Amino acid sequence: MKVKLGTVILYTIMSLCAIVCLIPFVLVLSASLTDQVALAKDGYQLIPEVWSLKAYEVIILNPAQLLRSYGVSITVTVLGTTLSIIFSTLLAYPLSRPDFAYRNPLSFYIFFTMLFNGGLVPFYILLSQYLSVKDTILALILPGMISPFFIILIRTFFQTIPYSLIELGMLEGASEIKIYFRIIVPLSAPILATISLFTSLGYWNDWFNSLLFINKTQLYPLQYMLMVMMQNIEFMLKNAGRGLNAADIPMEPVRMAMAIIAIGPMAFVYLYFQKYFVKGIIIGAVKG
Repeated sequence: MKVKLGTVILYTIMSLCAIVCLIPFVLVLSASLTDQVALAKDGYQLIPEVWSLKAYEVIILNPAQLLRSYGVSITVTVLGTTLSIIFSTLLAYPLSRPDFAYRNPLSFYIFFTMLFNGGLVPFYILLSQYLSVKDTILALILPGMISPFFIILIRTFFQTIPYSLIELGMLEGASEIKIYFRIIVPLSAPILATISLFTSLGYWNDWFNSLLFINKTQLYPLQYMLMVMMQNIEFMLKNAGRGLNAADIPMEPVRMAMAIIAIGPMAFVYLYFQKYFVKGIIIGAVKG
C-alpha cells in the first residue's frame, strides 16, 4: 500500500501541533508536582527537579468539602446542560419553520437581548427576591440556561434540514412533537453535541453566580470553592507574620494543582464530543 508524501507530511505537522498544544498542560501538571523552592529557583520544567505532593495535600486538607463541591459542580453541569438543550431546541425549532407566523418578531426579540440587558442589579433582584432562588442550586442553573447566541446557532442548523422531510412526516400523520423527536433531533446530533459542550464548559467554570447567590458552603461548586481556598491561603501568608512562610504553603504549585483538579472532568467530556465539534460549528454557521 502506497502512502503519499503529502499525507505523511500532513500527519507529521499535525502530530507536532498536537505535541505543542500538550506542552502547557504538561508544564502545569509538572509545576503542581514540584517543590515550591525548586520551582522558584529552576522555573517550570517538563519533569520536576524536586518532586512534592505538598500542593495536593493542601487542597485535600478538607476532602469532604472537595468531594461535595465536585458533586455540586457535576449536578449543576448535568442538569443545566440538559435543561438548556431542551428549552433552547424547543425555542429554536419553531423559529426555523417558514410556516411559523411570528418567527421574525420573536427572532428579533431574542437577538435584541444579545445587544442589551437589564444590568447586574436587576439580575440580582430578579433571582434573589422575585424568584427566591438564593442559596439554592437553581441559582447556579437558571442564569446560564438560555443563551440567545446558541438559540440562533441551533435555529440556523435546523434551517439546513430539508423542509420536505417535515412535510413528509405531516403527510404520514405525525404530530409536531413526533416530527421534532423522530426527525429533527436525530438529524441534529452535531449541533446539539457542540452546544452541549459549550454549555457544560460554561456551567463547570462558573463561579460568579456562586459569588452573588451562594452563602452555604454545602452548595459551593468546585471553581468557587477553589477560589475561596486560594483567597484564604493568600490571606494567611500575608497576615501570619514570621510563623508561616511560602515553604509551608506552596502558592504556585497549589495554583497549578487547582487547575489540574478543575479541568480533569471537562477534558474527558471534550474527548467524547470532539467528533461532533467541527461539523456542528461549520454547519451551524453557514446560513444566516
